[in-house]
Amino acid sequence: MKFTFTLLLLACGFSAGLKAQSDSAAMAVQMKKKQLEKRLENAPYFSYKNGLGFSTPDSSYSMNIRFRIQERALMTTASDNDLSPETFEMRTRRCRLSFTGHMYNTKWSYYLQLSFSRGDMDWTVTDASTQNVSPNVLRDAMVFYKPLKHLTLGFGQGKLPGNRQRVVSSGSLQFYDRSPVNANFTLDRDFGFFGTYTAKVGKTITLFKAALTSGEGRNSNISNAGLAYTGRVEFLPLGEFTDNGDYFEGDVVREQKPKLSLAGGYHLNDMAVRTQGQLGRDLFSPRTYQVYLADVLFKYKGFAISSEYMMRQANTSAITTSSVTAGRTVSLLTGNGVNTQLSYCFKSKYEVALRYSVVSPDKEVYSSFKQNKQYGIGVTKYIMRHKLKTQFNIFYNQDNDLKNIKETRNLFAVFQIEMGI
Repeated sequence: MKFTFTLLLLACGFSAGLKAQSDSAAMAVQMKKKQLEKRLENAPYFSYKNGLGFSTPDSSYSMNIRFRIQERALMTTASDNDLSPETFEMRTRRCRLSFTGHMYNTKWSYYLQLSFSRGDMDWTVTDASTQNVSPNVLRDAMVFYKPLKHLTLGFGQGKLPGNRQRVVSSGSLQFYDRSPVNANFTLDRDFGFFGTYTAKVGKTITLFKAALTSGEGRNSNISNAGLAYTGRVEFLPLGEFTDNGDYFEGDVVREQKPKLSLAGGYHLNDMAVRTQGQLGRDLFSPRTYQVYLADVLFKYKGFAISSEYMMRQANTSAITTSSVTAGRTVSLLTGNGVNTQLSYCFKSKYEVALRYSVVSPDKEVYSSFKQNKQYGIGVTKYIMRHKLKTQFNIFYNQDNDLKNIKETRNLFAVFQIEMGI
């Protein structure tokens, strides 16, 4: 009897011990589960749709990181009759790192872009000026606030709402680079206040863009009493382009319905100190000038045509004279230009494109600037749209010295690979 009772006590104790161990293990598992849930609750959310992005669980902060590079090989011939190489350009034309996201809530956002290649810093002998005395790593540094659904305000350094080809990213071009018209008359980047308002009536969309900036260009050291005033209106009568297709060249998405954008703009730079306003060499004395611009874009089922017109006029003489060295002059670039591009993108994502550009300086500045005409043909293979593509272009270039009635002609060929995320 005592033996049986002892066995029962041992069995009950063993069972209780097993239950205690089981409860302890269950509690440990539960605690680990809660700890894991807590860690996951506080862990950032990652996304890989457009670069590498992450945000905090409470959505108080987000960041998206992207990069892109352009690798270029270019050969220029001695003339249109002598096709032997005169010069080669072999370099990384662009190398950029960008950051976008929001802070506090989605009404507050930011955009930061850095450039690292020599040719991407807007720092050459011809651009040496009191405004630009060192390589410019910083391209864009903008803070945005969106108080209303259709209104966005910005403060910082960024692209002015100028001609379409400048507004389009250099990574979204169908040729190796922008046209000579853009190179001569573009408004480029500046520092100041920016605003965009979008009005929608049915499918029709109208964008109003404006900026009040320093007028001296990006990363300027000083600014005088003059400011720059810029306005642009974009009218989309047939509705939005697919994937913001009005901000990349060529119809790589092959729009299923016709899409059209008509735009016009105006820019006044009061007391500009450089030959191209935000770019170029120093003038010997400030000049006030105006830029008028207009452009059109149409896309449908792989077919795309775009054309833009720009004109710069000075309020007084465009020529400035040195007070130290007699006879030495530096001129503001005045004149006008037209660039037109026509293309077709096949279903295989191969694209054939044509370009015609003409830049005509005003007669007053013939001694400083030449008339330029450029004819080009390009073949592009879009592998991941504009994020990964290969480009081959051939251009016929004609420079006319209208003062001395002298003309030079040559050809150049370009192979380029664009890669980015």
